[in-house]
Amino acid sequence: MSDPDAEATDEAVVRAPDPVPGVPRARLLNVGYGNLVAAGRIVAIVAPGASPMRRLRRDASNRGKLVDATEGRRTRSILVLDSDHVVLSAIHPETLAARLGGDGPDEAA
Repeated sequence: MSDPDAEATDEAVVRAPDPVPGVPRARLLNVGYGNLVAAGRIVAIVAPGASPMRRLRRDASNRGKLVDATEGRRTRSILVLDSDHVVLSAIHPETLAARLGGDGPDEAA
């Protein structure tokens, strides 16, 4: 009889540890191309076209708080986090908002 805890270490799927009782599990938002952001840290999701948003992007870059998750594609949305980080995404703001709300199959983690 084999022990269920003694699984092979070279398996393709790794099980996450059981959550700690009483501690909520962190939700992650897929912002495109395998990049994930903690959903609870998002303050705003905005379109990048307006001058204040371009300034926000430039200022975050100067402070070293810019995270580019576009993989070289066109920036379609800007996420502002409570840690003062700014995340660039190639996904439309409406799509990210739907994922954040959990309205469909695009929801991640």
